[in-house]
Amino acid sequence: MTDHTTPAIDATQHPELLVWPAERQSAFPHWADQAGGADRFDFAPGSLGTLDDLIRGTFDSSEDIDSQRRRDDFVQGTVWYVGEMMCRKHGMVWRYTPEPLDDGPHPPLFDPTDTPALDTPCVAFPDSEPYDGFYPLNILRRMLIDEGETGMPVDERLVDVLDPAYLTDEDDDEE
Repeated sequence: MTDHTTPAIDATQHPELLVWPAERQSAFPHWADQAGGADRFDFAPGSLGTLDDLIRGTFDSSEDIDSQRRRDDFVQGTVWYVGEMMCRKHGMVWRYTPEPLDDGPHPPLFDPTDTPALDTPCVAFPDSEPYDGFYPLNILRRMLIDEGETGMPVDERLVDVLDPAYLTDEDDDEE
């Protein structure tokens, strides 16, 4: 009998994840200049307020991010910046734990042919379970919606991710 399962991959060592953060960090100076100036994005908490305003001024809805725009340099840089802020503040690490496709391989990072919830990197505590984590792309999506699935208002700000209380809200760590 042949085993067709995909071998487990260490979520912090996925081949694409080993490349993506380094590429984003290298592109950061250009991203910051394009987003309004490197002096505005210094990894201080106030920079998330600046980025929050910029995102709300750039995108009309979460669907706008879900389109192919999520592969744009601006969105990619924003995902990296938000995640990197969480790593620095909370001692988290970058992870990529995709769902295997039906035919075995893992989908590529930020798969251009689909918008599944888990084709993007997340940040998580080093000892957490494989699918536990915070997905910066989803944080961006959530800040652009007015109400959640239960009809309750949603008023998320990027600076919230630096608050330790954010990490204990079970709604925030799910897709």
